[in-house]
Amino acid sequence: MIRIFDLLFSLAGLLFSSPILFISLFLVWNEDKNNPLYFAKRVGKNGKTFKMIKIRTMIINADKSGVDSTSLNDKRITNIGKLIRSLKIDEIPQLVNIFMGQMTVVGPRPNDVRDTAIYTKVERNLLKVKPGLTDFASIVFSDESEILAFENDPDLAYNQLIRPTKSSLALFYIKKKGLIIDIIIIVITFINLISRKTALRLLSQLLKILKAPKKLIEISSRKYPLFASPPPGADKIVKSREK
Repeated sequence: MIRIFDLLFSLAGLLFSSPILFISLFLVWNEDKNNPLYFAKRVGKNGKTFKMIKIRTMIINADKSGVDSTSLNDKRITNIGKLIRSLKIDEIPQLVNIFMGQMTVVGPRPNDVRDTAIYTKVERNLLKVKPGLTDFASIVFSDESEILAFENDPDLAYNQLIRPTKSSLALFYIKKKGLIIDIIIIVITFINLISRKTALRLLSQLLKILKAPKKLIEISSRKYPLFASPPPGADKIVKSREK
């Protein structure tokens, strides 16, 4: 059932978004006359890597800088890339990954090899399912670039401030996942593009209905400042991306 839903959703999404997609691809190409698509190596189900397709929003060879997390003021982002990222248009090509069966519509967001390499034993359960286009954490941390904007080490800040809750939400989703919940998450994801306040309120209500841990609901409301904490399965805060 989920696979059929993925196929129908990806085909419909590509059809209806094609005008925006083609215009965006042209604008990116026109800015520097380079490939407007970016193929990011990500880790999928059972640890199998795949190339996640995105509209390129950074300069060519930006990934060679060694920095994987992107802050709002990242100098690698191109002028048109700033607009495309703000509207989340760069994620549209991942509908192709969904159609190909590498991803699903709703599921834990895929991470790169360096991030998954330092997963705890508990977090490795995230690799037992297909990664998704959106999930609980995609809504809660849709402002990830703003969170990391003034951090000296965006990658370390990601692992200290975002990863713990992101992984916890993904693990909780795996326990509760189902077509009805997926549809609700998709609806809230679209609402988040229009009203973040409303989306977070609806998400908190959904987490309460699903009996999520109180602390997880509290952090997910984003009413309070984020703080460094250990990822699921660890008792210490991450100090380095090295194992």
